[in-house]
Amino acid sequence: MSSISSRQEFTSPVAADRLFKALITDSDNLIPKLMPTAIKSIEIIHGDGGVGSIKQINFAEYTLDVENLVCKYPLVEGDVLEGKIKSISYEVSFQASPIGGCTCKMMSEYDAAGDLEINEEEIRGGKERAMGMYKVVEAYLFESPGAYE
Repeated sequence: MSSISSRQEFTSPVAADRLFKALITDSDNLIPKLMPTAIKSIEIIHGDGGVGSIKQINFAEYTLDVENLVCKYPLVEGDVLEGKIKSISYEVSFQASPIGGCTCKMMSEYDAAGDLEINEEEIRGGKERAMGMYKVVEAYLFESPGAYE
């Protein structure tokens, strides 16, 4: 079994706490509204949406560090894995920028199924889809200055 790690980082004009709230803690409400064809629903399976809660987003469960604006979650089932990937672990963090807005850092670790090999080219599409979702939420927050204050 092979593993590959990938890191992404982008800056945003939106404050870190607002982007974290919209993308992570209230994702079950906001993301299906903004992208109904990409994500049909996000359901809270256990808990109240806070620390220790489990949400179903393409079979992902996650842990939150709201104080430090960090979310960690695995993807262990679903079509996105295409039979070649056993699981994907994600860590997303939001950090305030000294010039306003924030920096979002995303780390992904991919574990191959069996003896299959994974390369960067094969995971590029998933990274691009994730960035697309982040950019849709960022645009919404930028156009709605009172949202998630």
